[in-house]
Amino acid sequence: MAATNPLCIELWNPDPAGVNEELDMLGGVLHACVHAGGSVSFILPFSRDDARAFWQDQVLPGVNDGSRRVLVARLAGKIVGTVQLDLATPPNQPHRAEVKKLLVHPDARRRGIARSLMAAVEEQARQARRTLLTLDTVTGGFAERLYLSSGYVAIGVIPRYALNFDSSKVESTTVMYKEVPPESNTRHGRD
Repeated sequence: MAATNPLCIELWNPDPAGVNEELDMLGGVLHACVHAGGSVSFILPFSRDDARAFWQDQVLPGVNDGSRRVLVARLAGKIVGTVQLDLATPPNQPHRAEVKKLLVHPDARRRGIARSLMAAVEEQARQARRTLLTLDTVTGGFAERLYLSSGYVAIGVIPRYALNFDSSKVESTTVMYKEVPPESNTRHGRD
């Protein structure tokens, strides 16, 4: 029996020498998710170039300036999933961050990758001293169930919020939050 490659979740720190390959992999994950019906702000037609441009033009600048943290899930060195923690909040919300773009390539689903990414993004929030996470997701979808089972609280539904991936219908979105306790002293043997 062949050994399986372990899942590796890590903070994405783009290396200038390898950034193009990683942008292509991230673009590939986004492209596959949209074409599989993911409601992640993009609609068809949606090319691999469109997907790569999103990462290069909208995400990478925030990673480089420290306002956005991107976690990637790798199997055999290949990026198969990702989630973002947006730290660019107004001055009166230094305790809050927004979770964005939880994506797992359709070929890598049902392996616990999304749940592992969510646990890792919560740890990043703790490290950044962010104790309130917010997000929105398509109402009734798999991601909504995942977030609820991960302790997120649904606070409301906005009807007819966004077109689905192929523009065939307008879907509602559920707004959610989770309070993330700061790093505790229990790690150091204290209760």
